[in-house]
Amino acid sequence: MTRYRIRARPTQPFAGERAQVRPGRGLEFYELRGYAQGDEPRFIDWRAFARTGRLYTRLFQAEAPAHFTFFLDGSTSMGLFGKQAFAERVFRLLVGLARPEGAFLWGRGRYRGQPAPVAAGPRALLGTPRPKGVTVLITDGLDELDWLELLKRLKRVVLVQVMAPEELAPSFAEALLRDVETGGQLEVGPAEVRGYQETLEGHLLRLRTAARRLGSYALLRVGEPILPALLRQGVLEER
Repeated sequence: MTRYRIRARPTQPFAGERAQVRPGRGLEFYELRGYAQGDEPRFIDWRAFARTGRLYTRLFQAEAPAHFTFFLDGSTSMGLFGKQAFAERVFRLLVGLARPEGAFLWGRGRYRGQPAPVAAGPRALLGTPRPKGVTVLITDGLDELDWLELLKRLKRVVLVQVMAPEELAPSFAEALLRDVETGGQLEVGPAEVRGYQETLEGHLLRLRTAARRLGSYALLRVGEPILPALLRQGVLEER
């Protein structure tokens, strides 16, 4: 597991938390810069010197420790279809990878070994100061709130959306549905099911687009292998 880490820089190009451009060791070459007095000779690009007759220093993106604040959704809807238990498995995997750099729980300080689902759900993030560093938000994303405003407020975010296959592709044609968050009921038929699926697809697209501009995003289905899904969708990367 130590070969992987949480991706802290945005999936879509924005400045990342770990990137610090300077002469030195790093994972990623950045650019060549004209040699300046004091640069270490080992970072001189001798091939460039052979081509141009001038000295250049190779610059890399050096690594700086990240700070991860975890928010685990514990709202009522997470209790459906095994989402809460699955979300806690996701949480334990991610927080384990983050601990060497800095893993904190929202509102509770440094992680000490126990998850702390927030019963109020992600709306609790709206009334508090923005968490330091990167916020790792594990949720089903179904609370009625302005998600785009919330994500922009967090600024740096890893959004892991946990949903059940039954929510993504309802198998029924007619039913009486009850909203576990509000208690409201709705009788639905084929037209309502189609409308629900279209609305959900739009919602997922907006969340995915916004989160990847601010960090990274993954949609996990309850029961699927967690590590391969997080790697495939860019939430995790190799060290």
